[in-house]
Amino acid sequence: MDPPTYDFSPDLGASMVRPLTLADWLDAALPVIDVRSPGEFARGRIPGAVNMPLFSDAERAVVGTLYKQHGRDAALLEGLRSVGPRLADLVEQARRIAPDGRVRVHCWRGGERSASVAWLLDKAGFADVRTLRGGYKAFRGSVLASLSRPVPLRVLGGFTGSGKTALLLAMRDAGARVIDLEGLAAHRGSSFGTIGQATQPTTEHFENLLWHALHLLGTDRPIWVEDEGRTIGRVKLPDAFHASMREAPLHFVHVPAELRVQRLLSEYGQAPVEELEAAIQRIRKRLGPQHAKTALEALHRGDLHTVATVALRYYDRAYGHDLASRDPARVHHVQDPADDRHTLLQHLIDLPHA
Repeated sequence: MDPPTYDFSPDLGASMVRPLTLADWLDAALPVIDVRSPGEFARGRIPGAVNMPLFSDAERAVVGTLYKQHGRDAALLEGLRSVGPRLADLVEQARRIAPDGRVRVHCWRGGERSASVAWLLDKAGFADVRTLRGGYKAFRGSVLASLSRPVPLRVLGGFTGSGKTALLLAMRDAGARVIDLEGLAAHRGSSFGTIGQATQPTTEHFENLLWHALHLLGTDRPIWVEDEGRTIGRVKLPDAFHASMREAPLHFVHVPAELRVQRLLSEYGQAPVEELEAAIQRIRKRLGPQHAKTALEALHRGDLHTVATVALRYYDRAYGHDLASRDPARVHHVQDPADDRHTLLQHLIDLPHA
């Protein structure tokens, strides 16, 4: 339940506060202020929103408990005690976020938190404050409904080290419709995938980011994505989206093993030894004890070429098993024997839309 804060004025009268439906609220090109607690915001948020919490996590818990045990009045008074001294700071923060005085505000379910902040900003002279009916809960419902529908996709595949992500980004720069799933997930998709990356989002927030990417591109024509399993690190792909990936045409790029080893050395060669060792340990059982021992010994004597070669043997075998399970009619093999990215890029971009 959305913890209550305080209700300064149930009748907004001639105020510039405008409650909007989700569709209208999303269409408004204004800064977004999310007044939920930091913990709620960290679990998932509307892409582009700035967190301006009315309560800390601890304060929200206290207010929520009071509401359940003693009712609205007790919770309201506690909320006033917590927020009262910070009202001026909230207005100043909001002015930094929306210097022209026009802003969208939401909380968990469009309850008293967003209504109270909207009232405050209106009284502080903001020209246009738009609240979201149903709040973040309504947004999440729309996200989940959208992600439950099939999406027209084209999938770029290839063994580890084929440079699929770089190729996809080059395609996007050349005008192709692309979603970088690993970029959204902050993970490169293997045991080594966290190296050099930011902290992964929650699965909930990844879904929000994926929805936003689809919303911007539209789904009237196929969108290119990289071939992925059901998870990217700790992030889980939506079931319907992953099903769309598995049913889409797979364009599998073949790059010689030595070129792939060199690409891995370029990507991970400067990584800290302890991070590389941790990545090897995570796949130790799947590598097998002897291969894992070989890779670790090579790592500690600085022979990263051997480390990459051993890792590729494992990943190639795993990907090969997955490739064998695909419908051959949906798999299109593309050769890139000389690492000719320009020719390959042009070939993929020139594929017909249908």
